[in-house]
Amino acid sequence: MIKVLRKHRNWLMIVIAILALPFCIYFVKSDPGLIRSDAFAQMYGRKVTVTEAQRDARLLQLADFLGVSDLRENLAPGNGTDNQKAAEFVVNLIVLRHEVERLGIEPAESDIVDAVRNFPAFHAASGFDSAKYDQVERTILPSLGFTDEQLREIAHDQLCLKRIKQVVASGVSLPESESKSNYEQLYGKNFVSVVRVRSADFLKEIKPSDDDIKKYYEAHKGELKTEEKRKVEFVRVALSEEQKKLKDKERIDALQKLADRANDFGQALLEKGADFHQVAAKFQLPVESTGEFTISAPDPKLKADPQLNQAAFKLTTQEPNSDPLQSADGFAILHLAGVIEARPLTLDEAKQKIVDQIKNERGREMALAKGRKAVETLRNGLKAGQPLQFTLEQAGGLKAEKLEPFTVADEADAKNSAEKPKDQPDDLMMIKNVAAQLQPGEVSDFVPRIDGGVIVLMDKREQPDPAKYQQTKATFEERYLKNARDYVFAEWLYDRQRAAGLQPTKG
Repeated sequence: MIKVLRKHRNWLMIVIAILALPFCIYFVKSDPGLIRSDAFAQMYGRKVTVTEAQRDARLLQLADFLGVSDLRENLAPGNGTDNQKAAEFVVNLIVLRHEVERLGIEPAESDIVDAVRNFPAFHAASGFDSAKYDQVERTILPSLGFTDEQLREIAHDQLCLKRIKQVVASGVSLPESESKSNYEQLYGKNFVSVVRVRSADFLKEIKPSDDDIKKYYEAHKGELKTEEKRKVEFVRVALSEEQKKLKDKERIDALQKLADRANDFGQALLEKGADFHQVAAKFQLPVESTGEFTISAPDPKLKADPQLNQAAFKLTTQEPNSDPLQSADGFAILHLAGVIEARPLTLDEAKQKIVDQIKNERGREMALAKGRKAVETLRNGLKAGQPLQFTLEQAGGLKAEKLEPFTVADEADAKNSAEKPKDQPDDLMMIKNVAAQLQPGEVSDFVPRIDGGVIVLMDKREQPDPAKYQQTKATFEERYLKNARDYVFAEWLYDRQRAAGLQPTKG
C-alpha cells in the first residue's frame, strides 16, 4: 500500500490536499433493504446479522446528530447512497473494533467522559449544556432504541479511531522541499488552453446497418427489457403547517410524536391478517394512491422524496408494506398495490434504443482515437516550433479554448461559492487536476469523458507570492498532512477488510 502511495505521490497528494469530500449521512433506522435478509456479511469467520448491522447503522445516525464528524468522515467516506454509506460504516466499525482489541488500545475512563461532554450537540456558547444533554437522553436516544451507554460507546470509538490513525499514519511526513514544490503547483496561476473532442460530432456519420442492429440485439437480449412498473398506496404522518414553523426542542418533540404514531401504524400492520386500508381507517389517516411508475420516472406524488420511490421497488407481494420512512416534514408508510413485471423487448421495440447505443459507443471510440492522435500531432508540432493554430488544423481541424487563469487550489475558505463564475466549465476540477501534473509548454494525454474527452495545453504558470507561502505555510501543511493521513488510513482500512475475509451477503 505504501509503495502505491509513493508511486503516485506527486499527483495524489496534490489532489487530496485540495479536495473536500462531501458527506451526507442520514440513515433511516428501519431500512427495508436491510430487513429482508437474515445476514448482512461474513467477517472474521462469523456471520454479521442484519440486527447487528442495523444497530450499528443507527450509531452512525446518532454520531451524525451529535456532530461526531471523525466517525462519519473516516468510516463512511465518499459519495454513495445513504444505505451504501451506512453499510460501509458498519463494516469499518467492526474492523476498527477488532483492530483496537488486537492492539490492546483502551481509552481511560476520564477521557471517555470528557469526549462525551465535548460532543458538539451538547455545547452552547458557554460550553457544556446539561439541558441539551438531557434533551438528547429523553428524546433522541429512546427513538433509536439506545441509552446513554451508546454515548459512551461513540466516545470510545472516537478515541480509538484517533489512536489507530496515529499508529497507521505515523510515517506520513512532508519535507520542506516537497511542501514548497506542492504549494507552487497548487497556488501558482495557470494559463491553459483546452482542446475538446466531442463524440456527438461523429454521430451523423455513423449509420448502423440492419445486420449491426440484429447482432447487437442477439448479444444483449437479456438486458433489453421494459422497465418494471409499480403502483403503491401510502399514508403520511406529517407536521401541520403550524408545526412546520416550530424550531429546536418544540420541533423535535413534534417530530418525536409523529415518529411514535408512524411506528404504531407500522406495528399494527404486522398483526396477523392486518389490512392496510383498515389500519389506515383506524388511525384516521387518508390513503393516497399513485399511478403506475418506474424507478427512473417516479410518480409525481413520490418525486419530492426519492427514498420513497426507491423503497417502493423493495416491496414484495410477500411483504407488501414498508416500515415508516422519513419524508419531508414527517413519515410515510407504503403499501404495494400492483406490479407490472419487466418483459423482453422485441427487435422492433428495441430498435431505436439499439441504434442510439451503437452510435454512442462508436462515437466515443472515434473520439478516443481522434483525441489520442491529436495529442501526438500537437506534441510533435509544438516541439518543432509550429504555430498552435497550424498544428490544430493538422490534428483534424480542432479548436483550442483559452480558459480564465486559475490556481489548482482556489482559496475556497476565502470565497463564497455563490461568487464563483456561473459560466465556468463543469469539468474545471478535472482540468485543474490534469494541469497540476503539467509543466509550461507540455500537452496532456487525452482524458476521456462520457461525451468525448479533452486535451489540456499548459501555456505558462506564474509562481505564487513567496511571502504568502510563508504566511500560510503552517495551515497548508496541516491540511496537506491531514488529507495524506486520511488517504493512508483509508488504504489501511481496505487492507484490514480483506484480512477480515469480508464477504457481503445479498438480501
